[in-house]
Amino acid sequence: MYLQKYKNDIVSAKKFLATCDTKTKNTALEFVAKALEEDKHIIISENAKDVAAGKENNMSKALLDRLYLDEGRIDGMIKSIYDVIGLEDPVGKSTFVNTLENGLRLIKISVPLGAIAVVYEARPNVTLDSFVLTFKSSNAVLLRGSSNSMKSNIAIENAIKKGLGNAGIPESVIHLVKDTDRGIIDEILTANDVVDLVIPRGGKNLIERVVKNATVPTIKTGEGNNHMYIDKDYDKEMAVKLFKNAKLQRVGVCNAIEKLLLHKDIAEEILPILFQETSAYLEFRTDDVSHAILPNTTLIKEDEWSIEYLDYIIGVKVVTDVDEAIEHINTYGTMHSECIVTNSYRNALKFQDQVDAAAVYVNASTRFTDGGMFGLGAEIGISTQKMHARGPVGLENLVSEKYIIFGDGQIR
Repeated sequence: MYLQKYKNDIVSAKKFLATCDTKTKNTALEFVAKALEEDKHIIISENAKDVAAGKENNMSKALLDRLYLDEGRIDGMIKSIYDVIGLEDPVGKSTFVNTLENGLRLIKISVPLGAIAVVYEARPNVTLDSFVLTFKSSNAVLLRGSSNSMKSNIAIENAIKKGLGNAGIPESVIHLVKDTDRGIIDEILTANDVVDLVIPRGGKNLIERVVKNATVPTIKTGEGNNHMYIDKDYDKEMAVKLFKNAKLQRVGVCNAIEKLLLHKDIAEEILPILFQETSAYLEFRTDDVSHAILPNTTLIKEDEWSIEYLDYIIGVKVVTDVDEAIEHINTYGTMHSECIVTNSYRNALKFQDQVDAAAVYVNASTRFTDGGMFGLGAEIGISTQKMHARGPVGLENLVSEKYIIFGDGQIR
């Protein structure tokens, strides 16, 4: 069994981190940031090999975009380290204090979870984000990335361990699984004696596999079948700007929109404009009503309403009002990020109250659903479940709590 070989190292790392103070952690993260800067050229070189292999294996443009690293993206990763350094340590905070009638004094404090496993696809930035957030929250991290990004992941892990070594921190606080045997994933999912939480980062199949097979607690980071609804009373210029950003800035990410809903009274006005602005690189798949407006487009299939394209494709539906839009979103959406474009305060309130999603936007792009954008420094995933975390999962979601009770001989 793979994990049994490393169990003692992981347990030892958990014990070390449980007593690691904020200054020590922040100093170590500074060393990691410097090591990434020093090894930037190595990471880019190794990533280029992964990207070349991805192209040979006909990986989609969207997945290649997630896999790709350049100097600018690595600079962004380094910046996220300093952002997390600047955040309050989530460990050791008193969240509840009470003195009972019998004199017992109760204090509830935040504590690390222990060891967090992250199972992810071809997203090398997840290697760093996961380490930074788990380390700052005093958790050991077990990483199982995709074989498609293995060279990139190893280069990033090497830089992390270089920084940790310079700071005098044991390397066992991070463990990257380099064996590509998929059976190891199932082992991780049931390793209750080693792993305290599993977080999947990837597509629908990976997430469903983890949630279905795990006996270890999980945070379901969902796919993003996100919608933009343009209401009857709307700002045309704003709608065009938001649509182009929410769909096209990066099509392969989970906070991009996949479906466009249009109020019936404005569909004939706005849809041709959106088509003219974007159809050179965006495929429109339309329902019967919108197809009559754009007859040269492809009719959408029924099963596509629940699909996350992660591509230059948008599904379009015309609805009678905001109520039908909400019903459609709650039926087919993935509870990730949903948007309404409207000048109606009443409809905005109805939409934000009734749409069941982790992030609901009024007149803003869904592309902001991101730990960095939300001021969390980084994220370890975007949760679409309601317990134990929802939305971008940051430091505050990577700790548990325990009660400390002080007495002077009280009995019950």
